[in-house]
Amino acid sequence: MPHRTIPFALVGIDHVVFLVDDMPRALTFYRDVLGCAPGYSYPAMGMEQVWAGAALIVLWDTTHAGATAAVPPVPGGRNVDHLCIATSPFDPADMRDHLARHGVAIAREATHGGARGMGHSFYIHDPFGNKLEIKGPAEYPDGRL
Repeated sequence: MPHRTIPFALVGIDHVVFLVDDMPRALTFYRDVLGCAPGYSYPAMGMEQVWAGAALIVLWDTTHAGATAAVPPVPGGRNVDHLCIATSPFDPADMRDHLARHGVAIAREATHGGARGMGHSFYIHDPFGNKLEIKGPAEYPDGRL
């Protein structure tokens, strides 16, 4: 079979869409806990986007009249396990303190591989049950980042 050339190159994650049911609460979490900046807004659809570095997190309010296409076919149904957000270096103790100040429970803390190599991660949930992995850069045995 001849090799097929793909007519595009992968660049990275553009966005992920999370279903929420309280937009003000969602925006507060993504702004105050994660530090996301406002992105595009689609009020007729009940959709707000926030910047997480160079990627977007799309928040779609399933209680909004314009979001009927977003409502899962099964109550509480989800189609995403988690979103991994790459971060700058952080001190794990500082991250624990920050999350505690915002009342965010740590579901799991681990060091494992990702797109940038082995690094420290915190798994948390947003107010709507979406799992987020907050992942620092690769850590090397010699201490360099």
